Amino acid sequence: MPSCLHLYLDDSGTRNPDKKPSPNQRRDWFGLGGILVREEDEEECRRLYQVFCDRWRINYPLHSVDIRSKARDFSWLDRLSQEEFDAFMSDLSGVLLSIPALGHACVIDRPGYNERYTKKYGRQKWLLCKTAFDVLVERAAKHAIAEGRKLRVYPERGDKTSDARVRGYYEELRTVGLPFDPNISSKYTPLTQQQLADTLYDLKFKLKSSPMAQLADLYLYPICRGGYEANYRPYTMLREKQKLVDDVLPPADAAVRGIKYSCFELVHAAKSGPQKAQEPGFPQLQASLHAETS
Repeated sequence: MPSCLHLYLDDSGTRNPDKKPSPNQRRDWFGLGGILVREEDEEECRRLYQVFCDRWRINYPLHSVDIRSKARDFSWLDRLSQEEFDAFMSDLSGVLLSIPALGHACVIDRPGYNERYTKKYGRQKWLLCKTAFDVLVERAAKHAIAEGRKLRVYPERGDKTSDARVRGYYEELRTVGLPFDPNISSKYTPLTQQQLADTLYDLKFKLKSSPMAQLADLYLYPICRGGYEANYRPYTMLREKQKLVDDVLPPADAAVRGIKYSCFELVHAAKSGPQKAQEPGFPQLQASLHAETS
């Protein structure tokens, strides 16, 4: 069997470009991503995960949203003293910063996407998961090729419709290639259909109970939010420890293989105006934005 690089995926945000955001929503993204890990390093990732769960007597999934909001299985976090809570978050952060993996993602700003494409395509716009999947998997395939490996893709299982959609995206990459306008995408040196067919080795869905899927979830949120707040502490700590793909690539390679923040023109324009106070959130998860936007 060939040596493989594994891409574990989760999603964050709304994939439908036309769905209206909630009235108080400050950041509106769809993100797809998680972690890249060499197959021989998975055992260590799982070991570190299990040691943490055993230490805190956790026998249920580490869900990022539940930890941040201290809800559902993690409602007990709200009953801890500040010292105990800090210890938990520091311990969790230590795991995320220690696993032999790199964070990778494609994050699309929904308002920016609609600003760019609604006039041209109207309601015929793609679901954001298609763009994000194609971009991210192609970039991960470049990493695999650079290491002389094949790529296995492991999305988190959703409903039957969503899973069938993802299978379709994957097979289209292998049999047809990337769907983007070659005149526009040429600056990213896209892989050919044959390169993708030769590199994409397998697609399997993972349950929420999968430790690797949970680690992907815990990486994805800071990456997404980092596109809007480069000083968001969980994100900057990932950058400081060089835990994102951009941190281990030369700038020229990061532009074509790194984390993709797409349609962020409106975000950048807003940042050039009056600055708003930063919203608190996930302050102790010791988890930065270097990304090109299209």
